[in-house]
Amino acid sequence: VQLQASGGGLVQAGGSLRLSCAASGQYRMAWFRQAPGKEREFVARLSRNAHRTNYADFEKGRFTISRGSDKNTAYLQMNSLRPEDTAVYFCAAAENPLGTNWDYWGQGTLVTVSS
Repeated sequence: VQLQASGGGLVQAGGSLRLSCAASGQYRMAWFRQAPGKEREFVARLSRNAHRTNYADFEKGRFTISRGSDKNTAYLQMNSLRPEDTAVYFCAAAENPLGTNWDYWGQGTLVTVSS
């Protein structure tokens, strides 16, 4: 399984970015992030049928995870970005439609939010 993450970049505080993660099939998917000097943390996840989503508390309605019409791509729409959102964002996928383990990881895409 290959995961290809893209869409990161430099944006000013208050701006928006949309990250994409293209998978080679339809999986339960999620986004994580890792800021410099910090551990990787959960951002959002999406069930395989896209009927259920979960978000980290820090997002407070600013981020939205969704699945593309091809069913193989997961998106993370990030609005009202803050400097503390600066991190490498990773997508993950799992074969099992339930649970919280992740079998596959993408290479990460860097998001930098300037103040």
